[in-house]
Amino acid sequence: MTAEGHLIFALASAIFSKRAELTPVLANGDWWHIIPATLLTSLLPDIDHPQSVLGRRFRWLSHPIARAFGHRGFTHSLLAVIGGIALFNLKVPQHWVVPADAFQGLVLGYLSHIVADMLTPAGVPLLWPCRWRFRLPLLASQKGNQMERIFCLALVVVAMWFSPGMPPFGADGWPAQMVSTVQSNINRLIDSHGAQ
Repeated sequence: MTAEGHLIFALASAIFSKRAELTPVLANGDWWHIIPATLLTSLLPDIDHPQSVLGRRFRWLSHPIARAFGHRGFTHSLLAVIGGIALFNLKVPQHWVVPADAFQGLVLGYLSHIVADMLTPAGVPLLWPCRWRFRLPLLASQKGNQMERIFCLALVVVAMWFSPGMPPFGADGWPAQMVSTVQSNINRLIDSHGAQ
């Protein structure tokens, strides 16, 4: 996925996570903390590719990581997420106060990158060092890929449409209600088309 696609996908993830009340912290968080934090880390996993947006700016870091792990290796795994959280908690000075909603936004941005790359044919080694690739190849990675842009922008629209305060997951939760709403709208369209 392109850098543009990752940024738009991260934006959709941030909007959806807050509106769906994914965690209590995100539900009550400040948009001005969550969105910038999510965007800030949405490109970070590609530090393992010297030609990526961050790789070109931080060559001194990108080249050793690329040599050690290759592209879409360690940095695209859950181990990197766990390691990053642990490192952040150990290394950030106590006098630096990072709001909880911004911290969750940072984690969300990183995870959104991994999920977005799972939508490409190459997938990601989610359980690195195990080399199994997890993928749901909906998007082909190409520079300037219009389908990727349309898909990610559509996700932003869906995330914005998502009604805050919907019931949580479960048999009567928002996923079931969303499916029910879509089905009833399709049936209504079919009925109105049949009446013509």
